[in-house]
Amino acid sequence: MLRTMLFAKIHGATVTQCDPSYVGSITIDTDLLDATGLRVNEKVLVCDVDTGSRFETYIFKGEAGSGIIGVNGAAARLTSVGNSLLIMSFCQLSTEELDSHHPTVVILDANNRVERTLEYPQR
Repeated sequence: MLRTMLFAKIHGATVTQCDPSYVGSITIDTDLLDATGLRVNEKVLVCDVDTGSRFETYIFKGEAGSGIIGVNGAAARLTSVGNSLLIMSFCQLSTEELDSHHPTVVILDANNRVERTLEYPQR
């Protein structure tokens, strides 16, 4: 049996741009991808803390060190520049893998830089 578990989370990302005419996706600073293990084209669930909206999309690579969190395509209408986001990825694990899996969570500062990293224990 496989169970769906949190893989990684970016907490407190500030939207830096919205472009509804762009092809789609969420553009994320490569430094944040490296800090979490998230990958380009990976599916993510995005939650806007300010509006309560939630949407799924996939990741585009943003310039390292830029702090970019760009919401593109139709999802750009669900948020605004300056809003706070939670960006989450999930994985499927076998029962045997559950005890050794530790999701990576990065808490961001106001400039979309990693302020601290957490690992959520399974138990």
